[in-house]
Amino acid sequence: MADSSPTALVTGGTGHLGRGIVARLEEEGYRVMSAGSRDGDLRRASGAHALVEQAMEDLGGLDLLVNGASAGFEPKHVENVTEEDWDAALGATAKGAFFATQAAAPHLRRSENGLVVMIEDVAAYQAWPSFGPHSAAKAAQAMLTRVFARALAPEVRVCGVAPGPVAVAPDQAERRSAETLLHRIGSPEDVAEAVLYLTRARFVTGTTIVVDGGRLLAR
Repeated sequence: MADSSPTALVTGGTGHLGRGIVARLEEEGYRVMSAGSRDGDLRRASGAHALVEQAMEDLGGLDLLVNGASAGFEPKHVENVTEEDWDAALGATAKGAFFATQAAAPHLRRSENGLVVMIEDVAAYQAWPSFGPHSAAKAAQAMLTRVFARALAPEVRVCGVAPGPVAVAPDQAERRSAETLLHRIGSPEDVAEAVLYLTRARFVTGTTIVVDGGRLLAR
């Protein structure tokens, strides 16, 4: 008898945030392919398409795609940014999310609850001078949330989750906590709960859940 459990592909699934999403989905009964950089080069359309096809082969179907892969998060003043910095930021984050979603769309249309979740960033909605390419790449990804929501409707929903300070180095926790309205940092589990909510929220598409403890309002 075929396994009827829902299935998910999580790009960036081997990172700190991605592992939290994968673990929560598995707790809910999902069969998950957790993909890291070793599983495919999302900077290339061919790599993104090959990864989706591998997921289909391993899982036998696809109900959920979480675009969590990202690169190029390195503080650098705009005067010192290089072309390589731009390529790194835009590669997996925006280009990879686009082509992974493009490849997954036909499979998600066959699901009863096809969903794409873009793991955005509050940097998409704020101007961070030390993270210019990253902020721009995340803003591009946030626009893709809306573009694909229109392009894939009504069969497939597309939503975003924009984390704030959730993957913070211990020596920065106190400072980053003070930047939020709730005066604490979040966790990968907070982001995973937002993803899980979207899997159930069948009348929600084309919008983004901000998981930042009020960071966008604090300053």
